[in-house]
Amino acid sequence: MESVMKLGGESPVVIFTKSNCCISHSIETLIRSFGANPTIYELDELSNGMEMEKALVELGCKPSVPAVFIGKELVGGSNEIMSLNLRGNKLKQLLIRAKAIWV
Repeated sequence: MESVMKLGGESPVVIFTKSNCCISHSIETLIRSFGANPTIYELDELSNGMEMEKALVELGCKPSVPAVFIGKELVGGSNEIMSLNLRGNKLKQLLIRAKAIWV
Protein backbone atom coordinates (compact mmCIF):
# COMPACT_ATOMS: atom_id res chain seq x y z
CA MET A 1 0.00 0.00 0.00
CA GLU A 2 2.90 2.32 0.75
CA SER A 3 4.28 2.05 -2.80
CA VAL A 4 0.89 2.95 -4.28
CA MET A 5 0.56 5.99 -2.03
CA LYS A 6 4.12 7.06 -2.86
CA LEU A 7 3.53 6.76 -6.62
CA GLY A 8 0.16 8.50 -6.24
CA GLY A 9 1.89 11.53 -4.79
CA GLU A 10 4.72 11.86 -7.30
CA SER A 11 2.76 13.96 -9.81
CA PRO A 12 -0.21 16.31 -9.69
CA VAL A 13 -2.38 13.62 -11.35
CA VAL A 14 -1.71 9.88 -11.26
CA ILE A 15 -3.98 7.23 -12.75
CA PHE A 16 -3.61 3.52 -12.12
CA THR A 17 -5.11 1.62 -15.04
CA LYS A 18 -5.00 -1.60 -17.00
CA SER A 19 -4.21 -1.49 -20.69
CA ASN A 20 -7.43 -3.30 -21.67
CA CYS A 21 -9.79 -1.17 -19.53
CA CYS A 22 -11.92 1.15 -21.67
CA ILE A 23 -13.25 3.02 -18.61
CA SER A 24 -9.67 3.83 -17.58
CA HIS A 25 -9.02 5.18 -21.07
CA SER A 26 -12.17 7.34 -20.85
CA ILE A 27 -11.14 8.79 -17.48
CA GLU A 28 -7.65 9.50 -18.80
CA THR A 29 -9.16 11.24 -21.85
CA LEU A 30 -11.47 13.32 -19.63
CA ILE A 31 -8.62 14.51 -17.43
CA ARG A 32 -6.45 15.29 -20.47
CA SER A 33 -9.33 17.34 -21.92
CA PHE A 34 -8.74 19.88 -19.13
CA GLY A 35 -5.12 20.20 -20.21
CA ALA A 36 -3.63 17.98 -17.50
CA ASN A 37 -0.88 15.49 -18.28
CA PRO A 38 -1.44 12.59 -15.88
CA THR A 39 1.16 10.00 -15.00
CA ILE A 40 -0.24 6.61 -15.99
CA TYR A 41 0.64 3.28 -14.39
CA GLU A 42 -0.74 0.29 -16.26
CA LEU A 43 -0.87 -2.43 -13.63
CA ASP A 44 -0.97 -5.30 -16.12
CA GLU A 45 2.37 -4.14 -17.52
CA LEU A 46 4.21 -3.74 -14.19
CA SER A 47 6.08 -6.58 -12.51
CA ASN A 48 4.45 -5.70 -9.16
CA GLY A 49 1.09 -4.80 -10.72
CA MET A 50 -0.91 -7.50 -8.92
CA GLU A 51 0.51 -6.33 -5.58
CA MET A 52 -0.39 -2.73 -6.42
CA GLU A 53 -3.90 -3.77 -7.48
CA LYS A 54 -4.43 -5.48 -4.10
CA ALA A 55 -3.26 -2.31 -2.35
CA LEU A 56 -5.76 -0.21 -4.33
CA VAL A 57 -8.58 -2.56 -3.30
CA GLU A 58 -7.45 -2.24 0.34
CA LEU A 59 -7.63 1.55 -0.07
CA GLY A 60 -11.26 1.19 -1.13
CA CYS A 61 -11.05 1.14 -4.93
CA LYS A 62 -13.63 -1.35 -6.17
CA PRO A 63 -13.09 -2.07 -8.98
CA SER A 64 -9.38 -1.50 -8.61
CA VAL A 65 -8.97 0.53 -11.81
CA PRO A 66 -9.12 3.27 -12.73
CA ALA A 67 -7.80 4.72 -9.50
CA VAL A 68 -7.13 8.45 -9.66
CA PHE A 69 -4.90 10.49 -7.39
CA ILE A 70 -5.10 14.28 -7.66
CA GLY A 71 -2.83 16.44 -5.55
CA LYS A 72 -1.40 13.44 -3.67
CA GLU A 73 -4.89 12.35 -2.56
CA LEU A 74 -6.83 9.31 -3.73
CA VAL A 75 -9.94 10.76 -5.31
CA GLY A 76 -11.36 7.40 -6.33
CA GLY A 77 -12.44 5.61 -9.45
CA SER A 78 -14.54 6.41 -12.47
CA ASN A 79 -17.75 7.05 -10.49
CA GLU A 80 -16.08 9.66 -8.30
CA ILE A 81 -14.32 11.37 -11.21
CA MET A 82 -17.48 11.49 -13.33
CA SER A 83 -19.49 12.81 -10.36
CA LEU A 84 -16.96 15.59 -9.81
CA ASN A 85 -17.08 16.44 -13.50
CA LEU A 86 -20.87 16.60 -13.53
CA ARG A 87 -21.03 18.80 -10.40
CA GLY A 88 -20.05 22.07 -12.02
CA ASN A 89 -16.36 22.81 -11.94
CA LYS A 90 -15.42 20.48 -9.06
CA LEU A 91 -13.00 18.33 -11.09
CA LYS A 92 -11.46 21.39 -12.71
CA GLN A 93 -11.04 23.03 -9.29
CA LEU A 94 -9.24 19.95 -7.96
CA LEU A 95 -6.91 19.96 -10.96
CA ILE A 96 -6.16 23.67 -10.48
CA ARG A 97 -5.47 23.23 -6.74
CA ALA A 98 -3.12 20.35 -7.51
CA LYS A 99 -1.32 22.57 -10.05
CA ALA A 100 -2.10 20.05 -12.77
CA ILE A 101 -3.60 22.79 -14.94
CA TRP A 102 -3.43 26.57 -15.11
CA VAL A 103 -6.30 28.81 -16.08
